Amino acid sequence: MKLYEFMGKELFASYGIPTPEGRVAKNPAEAAEAAEQIGSVVIKSQVLTGKRGKAGGIAFVDNPQEAGKEAERILDMEIGGFKVEHLLIESKLQIDQEYYLAITIDNSLRCPVILASTQGGMDIEEVPEEYIVKYPIDVAIGMQPFMIREVARQLGLTGELGKQFASILGRLYRAFKDRDAELVEINPLIVSGDSFIAADAKVTIDDDALFRHKDLPRVEEKTDLEKRAGDLGLAYVELDGDIAVMANGAGMAMATLDMINYYGGSPANFLDAGGGAGVEQTAQALELLLATEPKAILINIFGGITRCDDVANAFATVKKNKEITMPVVFRLVGTNEEEGRKILDDIGIIAYKTMQETAQKAVELSKQ
Repeated sequence: MKLYEFMGKELFASYGIPTPEGRVAKNPAEAAEAAEQIGSVVIKSQVLTGKRGKAGGIAFVDNPQEAGKEAERILDMEIGGFKVEHLLIESKLQIDQEYYLAITIDNSLRCPVILASTQGGMDIEEVPEEYIVKYPIDVAIGMQPFMIREVARQLGLTGELGKQFASILGRLYRAFKDRDAELVEINPLIVSGDSFIAADAKVTIDDDALFRHKDLPRVEEKTDLEKRAGDLGLAYVELDGDIAVMANGAGMAMATLDMINYYGGSPANFLDAGGGAGVEQTAQALELLLATEPKAILINIFGGITRCDDVANAFATVKKNKEITMPVVFRLVGTNEEEGRKILDDIGIIAYKTMQETAQKAVELSKQ
């Protein structure tokens, strides 16, 4: 479960990690009131996705009137499929230096790992490896002072700033451990004058441990489209590509996404239509994909309980009732495969047999 930034900062503050003065606002009037109390502020959209600044979801203002105007604009936005419902109004900070600091689980090492960098303010994936400090933590002994000193040394932090960093890292680990977190991230961890301040906060809690943390808020993480898919009984996750994907089975869907990436494409979603989806549910899944207006649609069916002719019939029904302008690429293999191929042939759709040629064709068509 991901926490909103303001929730993450409340958690950090409870562990003594310095955070900016701030208020949560749900409407322009509350934003203006917060700005009147704080002064020059930054207005930050609260959504469970990144790149808010590039999307226009962050604004700097100097008075309550501007704050109300910008709050109204941002509250009308949708960022990464998420409607903006809350704003964080924070004091504008002097930024002298930006660092990155996080603790997360490294699945390959099977342990928590400290990630730190002098290249704060960027996504960690974009930072060159040589600028990242990576320090595994042995859970049997936990975070030890020598580990903190070594991370600070590699970042070039000494003196008073080194002491502050050591304190923040130690407190961040306690929060990570106490709250069964999968990720605690400060990006950027800024130097403002002679002090470190957590200018942002990302916290992800292990869903399986939520029963131990009844005091934590419960956050609904799904986009509107994901909620709609959930109501239909479909496993759906929005992605940022342009090739819509439907497959029957989670493993099949994941393999399809990998194949699209391998051939240079970009998937728009993960959609598992389930192992026993009938004509009606399949048609609903197709309607969902069409609503995203992708550049191409790839449907990958391995017929077992889900019959190939049922999927083909569902697609034929949708095509008859709704204009489909983007190219559609099918793979049909398994139960009633030949019957399904004939149905698709009759409406001018070719069904391929291998995942490779299906993915390659979908990527090719998406780029035309």
